[in-house]
Amino acid sequence: MAIFKAAVCQMLTGEDKKENLRRAESMVLEAARAGARLVVLPEMFNCPYRTRTFPDYAETYPDGPTLQMLARLAGENGIYLVGGSIPERAGGGRVFNTSFIFGPQGELLGRHRKLHLFDVELANGLRIQESSTLSYGQQVTVIPTAMCLIGIAICYDIRFPELARLMVLKGARVVVVPAAFNTTTGPAHWELTFRLRAVDNQAYFIAASPARNVGQGYPIYGHSLVVDPWGEVVAAAGEGEELILADIDLERVERVRRELPLLAHRRTDVYRLEEVPTGPETTP
Repeated sequence: MAIFKAAVCQMLTGEDKKENLRRAESMVLEAARAGARLVVLPEMFNCPYRTRTFPDYAETYPDGPTLQMLARLAGENGIYLVGGSIPERAGGGRVFNTSFIFGPQGELLGRHRKLHLFDVELANGLRIQESSTLSYGQQVTVIPTAMCLIGIAICYDIRFPELARLMVLKGARVVVVPAAFNTTTGPAHWELTFRLRAVDNQAYFIAASPARNVGQGYPIYGHSLVVDPWGEVVAAAGEGEELILADIDLERVERVRRELPLLAHRRTDVYRLEEVPTGPETTP
């Protein structure tokens, strides 16, 4: 299928897990009714974005209520569902920030554990240390679907251009990123970063944020968006709870790559880090 519809559920999240799941289900059903084949939820959609509480909301696959809901919704509606991300409890008591991806039969297609944890201290006093409660993921994630291969990253992962390139080199035509930028980094870098990644990699990039959560601590930016391989924003949300829809045109991906063949013209013969000189430049 050359064109398919994608939906981003920019939902409001809070401390009540059952309410978060109710909101998520309602928005996924709305997206399915609108004809979306790919539906995306935001980062940490079943809990507040608060690092110290992530372990309290963590679930284990396949028995967690959030995961059972995601599998059911994907299967009942025949959609590909990127379950934003949730705290996942794994072996040894470790907790990961994990995106679970389900197919149209309700089957688990794969999971992405956030590779780059958000440990920062901004000049305005905002301090986040995800590594205080979360463990690091270890793999690049590309998921097969009936439409195309889809890369999955989570929030801070998008800051690292080599990860986006690796997903595209593995065949991704669409990259989905559940993310919760804040009101300091968001206005400065949110749209800029996703447009850059789309242009550099000639792929669609889908950014799925929670809605603005006034008075709940971490100030979420919102503004979920879909960017095409030419760097054009084809759908965008505001700050509040909102469903956005966009047509993903895979022919456009191929056309852009054919007309401006960045990937085909990569100089793999010279892109070897071990050969980069570290001393003064010399001329033979």
